[in-house]
Amino acid sequence: MTTETPKPNAVIAHIAGVRLFGDADMAHIAEVANVLDPEPIGDWATPRAHALLPDTEIVIGHWRCPPLDAAMLEQAPRLRLFAYAAGTVKDIVTDAVFDRKIRVTSGAKANAEPVAEFTLAAILFAGKDALWRRDRLRDPALAGVRQHSDVMVGNWDKKIGIVGASMVGRRVIQLLHPFPHLEVLVYDPFLSEAEAAQIGVTKVELDELCASVDVLSIHAPALPETEHMIGAAQLAALRTGATIINTARGSLIDQDALVAELEAGRLHAVLDVTDPEPLPDEHPLLTLPTAFVTPHLAGSEGTELARMTDHVVKEIRRWIAGDPGNNEVHREHLSRLA
Repeated sequence: MTTETPKPNAVIAHIAGVRLFGDADMAHIAEVANVLDPEPIGDWATPRAHALLPDTEIVIGHWRCPPLDAAMLEQAPRLRLFAYAAGTVKDIVTDAVFDRKIRVTSGAKANAEPVAEFTLAAILFAGKDALWRRDRLRDPALAGVRQHSDVMVGNWDKKIGIVGASMVGRRVIQLLHPFPHLEVLVYDPFLSEAEAAQIGVTKVELDELCASVDVLSIHAPALPETEHMIGAAQLAALRTGATIINTARGSLIDQDALVAELEAGRLHAVLDVTDPEPLPDEHPLLTLPTAFVTPHLAGSEGTELARMTDHVVKEIRRWIAGDPGNNEVHREHLSRLA
C-alpha cells in the first residue's frame, strides 16, 4: 500500500476584493497544492494572514500582491516558493526573499504572449495603414491632417524596428518569422551579434534603427537609464509616415516630443501605455487622429488569465519534482526587469 505525498500548502495573494483566479483556475491549482484559504490575501498585517502564514509553503501571487518583506517572512518560516502568476516581481520580492533562498518564479513569459500578439496585429495594421484609413472613411475632412507619407502601404519589403530584445521583444520577433518579407532590426545593448544572428535579426544602434524602419516597436524595460530613450532626436529620425508602437512603458518615450510629431501629422502612434497612466481627460493623445490609444489592454485579461494560472501550476510541479523553474527570477535580474 502506497501513501500519497501530501500537497504543499499555499495561499493566494493579490489585490483584495477581486477574483483573479476563477473556479476553473482554483481547481487547476488544487491539482498541485493545498490552498489554505481561497480568499486572496491583500495585506500581510491581518489576523487571517497571521493565521495562515505559519503553515504556508507556497505563495501564489497575482496583481497587487503585497511585498514579501522581512516582516512577512518572519511569519512564514516554511515558505519555499513564490509563484507569481503575472509579470514583473521587482516591486514584490525583496532581498530578504533571496537571503532565505526562496525560489521566485514569474509568469512574465505567459503574459508576454498576448502582448506580443497585440504588437504583431499593430505592426500588420500599420503596414496597411488600416487605422488611419478607417478614420478617413468616417471623416473625409481628416485627409489634410497628415503629411505626405514616405512609407508606402503594404506588408511587403518593410523594415520593422524592435527596441529591446526582452521577453516580449523576442516573442514578437518569433511571431514575425512567418513574414520573411518583413526585415527585423533590433536595438538592445545586451544583445550580442551572435544572439542576433541566432534569432534572425540585424543588430543596429538606436539612431540607425530609427532612421531605417517603417514601424518602431518598443519592448525595453522601464529603468532610470531608459527613461525617454525615444526622444525628440529619435522621433525626428523616423521617416514621415512611420508608426511607433509602445506596449512597454510610457516613460520610454518623450511624450511631449511625440505629441508634437503627431500634431504635425508626421508620424502615427499606437500606444497601449502612456505617461501618466491613465491620461487626463483633456490630454491631446486621446483626440489626435494620428494617435491610437488603448487602456493598457495588451497584457493578459479575460480568458488569457488562464494561461498564467497554467504557468504557475507547471512551476509548482517543477519545484515539487526538484526541477529548475521555467522562469526563475534571481536577485541579479531585478535591476533589468520591466
